[in-house]
Amino acid sequence: METVVLTFDQNKAILELNRPQSLNAMDGQMLTELVGALRQIEESDASIVVIRGKGRGFSAGGDIKTMLSVNDPSQFQTVMNTIQEMIMRLYTMPKITVSLIHGPAAGLGFSFALASDYLIATKEARLAMNFIGIGLVPDGGGHFLLAQRVGTAKAKQIIWEGKPMSADEAQQLGLVDFVVDHEEQAEQWIASLQEKPLQAMIATKQLYVEQTKADLLRVLELETDAQQRMRQTEDHREGVRAFLEKRKPVFRGR
Repeated sequence: METVVLTFDQNKAILELNRPQSLNAMDGQMLTELVGALRQIEESDASIVVIRGKGRGFSAGGDIKTMLSVNDPSQFQTVMNTIQEMIMRLYTMPKITVSLIHGPAAGLGFSFALASDYLIATKEARLAMNFIGIGLVPDGGGHFLLAQRVGTAKAKQIIWEGKPMSADEAQQLGLVDFVVDHEEQAEQWIASLQEKPLQAMIATKQLYVEQTKADLLRVLELETDAQQRMRQTEDHREGVRAFLEKRKPVFRGR
């Protein structure tokens, strides 16, 4: 694997996103390798999974170049199927999962983090469900995962505004569980999990997963349909042009 790094330390798996030159934006290769890494973790004896990003941030989201190159409907469906498997594997993982966020966690990167049991953010973290900026809807189960944490009404507002949040703002909303000054503090908290009855914790997680996984899968399917439709809109084309030209988009609602 090139775009992810997977290591094991006793009963802990550490999964690192490894495209630091692009703020760990998720291209097709990374998505495929993430699915493969999650499969390996599932089959391992690890009870704790820590997800983090190399370099200056957790993940800037979906790679814009990948998005622009996927014009064939079947190719688009393949990418979305990979995202679906990635999110379902992380959400249903019979382990305690922790996303450790520093720097940006945006778009699909934010959805991916939200599929974990715990989100820990350092003070300089910035989180955004920012699909609206290019005329798209969240994918990666973002609709479901946001609503689980903040309720449907607030989730809609977060999606529609698309504004970056500080770590403290995200914690106040319930999107982040702990805010730390530096990653060493987070590592100390993660180490304290070793002292807990992990199998009992995992059993509780699996009870909730059994109640909700069908709903998440349905949302992922609905997001794929919505994303395909939004990709055909003039607002999306304008959003991408504005992004590439580094200007404010002019949306016209069509």
